[in-house]
Amino acid sequence: MLGIVAYALGAMYSPGPVNLLGLNIGINGQARQSVGFCLGVGTAMLAYLLVLGWAGAAWIDDEALIVVSALGCGYIVYLASKIARSSVDISEPDNAPRLVSYRDGLVMQLLNPKAILATLPIATLQFPAADIHGLSLVFWAFGLAMLAAGAPGSYIVIGSAVGSRIKSPAIVKGFNWLMAALLVAVALSIGVEHVWVPLTARN
Repeated sequence: MLGIVAYALGAMYSPGPVNLLGLNIGINGQARQSVGFCLGVGTAMLAYLLVLGWAGAAWIDDEALIVVSALGCGYIVYLASKIARSSVDISEPDNAPRLVSYRDGLVMQLLNPKAILATLPIATLQFPAADIHGLSLVFWAFGLAMLAAGAPGSYIVIGSAVGSRIKSPAIVKGFNWLMAALLVAVALSIGVEHVWVPLTARN
């Protein structure tokens, strides 16, 4: 049981596109407005844990993973463009445009191949090995989904602590561009690993 939690923490709290967005949200002083984003991430993980826990991994074949990865890359780049184009008003963070929402968290995590690959061992190996099924599977899925929602939340807290010390809009704008560039780099990495390599390996 402890192994499941330890693996989930390592997989969910390591840097990735969702957590990078959380850091950016905190830097921009939008922690209170972005609770929905974290809930969207948790909802996506809950869906994967329940579906994979009950149906197994049969429906996630190589073709499906390639399609999901390609769509995920596009969505990450779309969110990166929102960050890069967002205006900065550190004097009134409540009036700043919302960079992400519940929908963004949900869609981004559903289309994140790393979320699928992180969930597969839990749902198809660790759950059965620990005799977790039926109602206990639902209980565990909800608990792990809450952990997943807390992952970007923890990065938001860190970003808020850093952002509260930044007074220059130019610095915040520069950080937004840096985060956008990192997200594009993550999208390219996912595209190469989960789309380009599998497609070229067939030839």
